[in-house]
Amino acid sequence: MLVALGFLMIATFMALIMTKRMTPLLALIIVPTVFGLFAGAGLGIGDMVMDSVKSMSGTAAMLMFAIMYFGIMIDVGLFDKLVDGILKIVGNDPAKVVMGTALLTGLISLDGDGSTTFIVVTAALLPIYLRIGMSPVALTCVAGLTNGTMNIVPWGGPTARAAAALHVDASAIFVPMIPALVAGLIAVVLFAWAMGLSERKRLQLEDPLRWGTGSVLNPSGGSVKGSKTPKTPAGSGLGTAVLERVATRGNGTETATMDGTVLDPMRETLRPKMYWFNLAMTIAIMALLIIDIVPMAYLFMLGTAIALVVNFPKISDQAKMIASHASSVIAVVSMVLAAAVLTGVLSGTGMVEAMSAWLVDVIPSSMGPLLAVLTGLISIPATFFMSNDAFYFGILPVLTEAGAHYGIDAVDMARASITGQPVHMQSPLVPAILLLVSLAKVDLGDHHKKVLWRAVVVSLVMLAAGVLTGAIAIG
Repeated sequence: MLVALGFLMIATFMALIMTKRMTPLLALIIVPTVFGLFAGAGLGIGDMVMDSVKSMSGTAAMLMFAIMYFGIMIDVGLFDKLVDGILKIVGNDPAKVVMGTALLTGLISLDGDGSTTFIVVTAALLPIYLRIGMSPVALTCVAGLTNGTMNIVPWGGPTARAAAALHVDASAIFVPMIPALVAGLIAVVLFAWAMGLSERKRLQLEDPLRWGTGSVLNPSGGSVKGSKTPKTPAGSGLGTAVLERVATRGNGTETATMDGTVLDPMRETLRPKMYWFNLAMTIAIMALLIIDIVPMAYLFMLGTAIALVVNFPKISDQAKMIASHASSVIAVVSMVLAAAVLTGVLSGTGMVEAMSAWLVDVIPSSMGPLLAVLTGLISIPATFFMSNDAFYFGILPVLTEAGAHYGIDAVDMARASITGQPVHMQSPLVPAILLLVSLAKVDLGDHHKKVLWRAVVVSLVMLAAGVLTGAIAIG
């Protein structure tokens, strides 16, 4: 009975959010409440939920202050000089432009918000792609791969969800996976370099006069006199007012500006005099995060407080900065706290134990010790076809309980489960990727043709690196 109720509850939850009949926040609260009452929880359901809320409080606090901290760092201009430096380095060389796309995406992805990342990247680089004649699909492919790989940072979505669903510390999931993250990023860089060389070769073949000896691809020579402006690939218009803002230099060429984006050079929140202080503080926080000697939640609490006091001494300005990031904080933290209803009911009613016991009976005993690796493999297609909420709050707890029967810790299952994120980020269920292809005027099908197999390779590289480094254990 509990097995049937458990799977039916998960199926109902997944169906409601995937068909958009209910928001994930409401589904996380209402669906388990109804099924918990059917399972006989009665008035005890409140205690089940509150026990789960207590266990998730650290994750909620970490998310709240990490989002605020990186939002403030973007506001005060910490990343502006780095972005300007990247734009100067890439020049007009297609290979460097694609590599710059990966670097810029990885840099902005530190804030954990895919939509913000893609707006900044397209605003900065799409005009360069179009001016040179490069395919915008290369931009969406590299940006999607990089952001998907970086999506496992603790203040992003999946790691926080895995921590909340399994009641483990987010830093315990992320820190041992740093070598796997590095391996995934190396794979992304190699793909980016190969795509950049391919774009360079294509342009040379299409217009030898412009892209041959003495062109911008050969910095030692001058530009070709009388060369034509390369044709823009079909269907690759700018599409938005933000991306149409370009500045004209004295020589008549166009270059992207950040006007109207979160990196607008005229924004009032810029604090150029505090640049080196903010950079040193951010580096210190990242170092302490990796060393793991201070709880991550407190680390970002302290960092946010110091950032506000130093950069915005006036109380009124501090209040404005906090309010400006309130919507992002509420969206994420409320989701984590609402997940306490689902996980509390699953564990409190005994559903998850019954479901895991059923899985143990179904899974061949020879495959049991490999359940963490299998979870990583399952996460690749599963998170593409369903939301992170459905997978991490519905599927992962059941797999984890089954893995416990084979001596596999919950934290190992959590680490394996986040390796599918490079593929998940390409899913049409992810609003951020739809924003990216829309801004770049790229067909989603064309994006998938170029990105999906590469995303699968990056996910497998991360999974293999996790196993080889011992971050993902075999029972």
